[in-house]
Amino acid sequence: MISLRKKCHEFGRYQLLVKLLSSDSDAYVKTAEFLSPSRIPRSELPNVQEISYNIIGSSDKENDGTATTTTELGEDGTTLVPDCQLESMSYDDSPLDKLLLSIFRNLVTKNTGGIESETPGIEGLLDQGRTYMTMELPEGVSYQQHTIAQHDMVKNTLGGLMTPVLPPFYRIFMSGIVPNLGSEWDGKQIGPWFYAPWLTSIVTPPFFGFLVGPSKPNRRLDGQRGGLVVEKCKFLQESGCKGLCLHQCKIPAQEFFRDTLGMDLTVRPNFETQECQWSFGEKPLPADEDPTFPRGCLVGCESRKLMAGRKNEGLCL
Repeated sequence: MISLRKKCHEFGRYQLLVKLLSSDSDAYVKTAEFLSPSRIPRSELPNVQEISYNIIGSSDKENDGTATTTTELGEDGTTLVPDCQLESMSYDDSPLDKLLLSIFRNLVTKNTGGIESETPGIEGLLDQGRTYMTMELPEGVSYQQHTIAQHDMVKNTLGGLMTPVLPPFYRIFMSGIVPNLGSEWDGKQIGPWFYAPWLTSIVTPPFFGFLVGPSKPNRRLDGQRGGLVVEKCKFLQESGCKGLCLHQCKIPAQEFFRDTLGMDLTVRPNFETQECQWSFGEKPLPADEDPTFPRGCLVGCESRKLMAGRKNEGLCL
């Protein structure tokens, strides 16, 4: 009885927070930061995008003046983004995760012109991605052009992973794009269907973990269903690189969903916590216009060290 009463209480609180998130996001942020983590776990919030990660007891150090913050500068004098200070997560890959990762790595090798790595697991995939990102470019090819090539590589890899069957199915039954039937409606979009963002957030986690680790459905920033939060991104934790995150995950994933599947997607990483919010059906801002996407490399970024001395070839914003 007590357990049932507790569940009802948690459900009611969650619904009240969802209503607040939908009507007044600023008030929601203040309420959520008051509640979590001292009163309820962060995992019980409907959305954590704008919620500071407060560690119990840290406010006492701030008040007595013992907490200090330092600004670190890169080799070129630009301000660096602090690394995540939270404990690293250990990932227990399932047989499906291992299979999907193997297929994905083979596709990356194909789409990068043969770049391979003997390192197993996600670390090997990141080694392939970093090698491709930091490669010496042919004469006349700018790094800006190479970033587009990285986006295309990832989109081609995602397309290969989905096989030729799934994208047309998704475009019809989720995005509401009329197939070629010889009618005046051919190719026109009358969706996405009302259920598409929510259903996408439900079916994605089992096929998503090999790249990012555990995730679960949550609410978008507008309070609607169709959100998905990655607890602690495997890709970001193991790479420690904003450039890989931006050019081999965030931007190509958003473009793939928009151009290939017919649905908007916003991917919003949190470099402080290594959480990542995926919001299906939400139109993304360009990274250079997104106030939540910090400028500069991460302090511990190995890619930046590999690129040291190469002018006009910035890895990330």
